Amino acid sequence: MLKVGLTGGIGAGKSEVSRLLASYGAVIIDADKIAREVVEPGTEGLAAVVDAFGADVLTPAGTLDRPRLGAIVFNDPERLAALNAIVHPLVGARSRELEAAAGPDAVVIHDVPLLTENGLAPLYDLVVVVDATPETQLDRLVRLRGMSEADARARMAAQATREQRRAIADLVIDNDGPLAELEPQVRKVWDELNRRASAEG
Repeated sequence: MLKVGLTGGIGAGKSEVSRLLASYGAVIIDADKIAREVVEPGTEGLAAVVDAFGADVLTPAGTLDRPRLGAIVFNDPERLAALNAIVHPLVGARSRELEAAAGPDAVVIHDVPLLTENGLAPLYDLVVVVDATPETQLDRLVRLRGMSEADARARMAAQATREQRRAIADLVIDNDGPLAELEPQVRKVWDELNRRASAEG
């Protein structure tokens, strides 16, 4: 099994790369998706969040009110640390379950937005970074996601720098151009990952 960390700044196109890799046969383990699953109604994760933050973080339907919880932890490092202490171990455990189910010959891609920020590179056999210039990121966030420019800049500033991400990369996918230029690069990376997986096997 080859364990690959996939990351990239907001608006760099990591989700599209992840989708392409899945279409080629990679096993994708999406940290954000799992983080949502472990706090769904009825989970121990949601119970622990309510215990720590109070019932005000629930919607009337009993689901987690993400905007409200986000507002509580956004500017409070201690509260954010408390939330992470609940969610991160659950995400880690679920990721390991999915990895174990993937089989010995699989190429497992861990899609981790904050891989650089959280110092997670050593957990993987190699790291793939989806890279784009800040100008391209900003354009995509404003034009495609409908963010205000100020909001987009704030989100970008809260993440690792482009240089920090590239410093931990074993392979870089340049996604500054149109989609048509992305697929051949991802295919090339996929071939390289399979080559390395075979070498390790």
